[in-house]
Amino acid sequence: QVQLVESGGGLVQAGGSLRLSCAPSGSTFSMNVIDWYRQAPGKQREWVAGDRSGGSTNYEDSVKGRFTISRDNAKNTVYLQMNSLKPEDTAVYYCKTIYAGRLYWGQGTQVTVSS
Repeated sequence: QVQLVESGGGLVQAGGSLRLSCAPSGSTFSMNVIDWYRQAPGKQREWVAGDRSGGSTNYEDSVKGRFTISRDNAKNTVYLQMNSLKPEDTAVYYCKTIYAGRLYWGQGTQVTVSS
């Protein structure tokens, strides 16, 4: 069964950094289209950033200049580097991709930023 596996969340102080990872398990398909979302307690899931392999990378305004998507094609892994973290970045972060007409979501990883 194909799944997206995320890792890298944790507890960090404001101003700190974390790097989230997302990779498919059970398959070697390339994540040509990748999006990161987050869901804070009591709030709806919101889009954070997206990357289209060979295309554009876009970020939600509140994370521009602080978050960066990168890829390691040899490891078939996508990363979300998060710098200058703020307490309002606290949320469960999810990666999502589409392959062969199906959506795949990661299980989510908790990011907690203390003030």
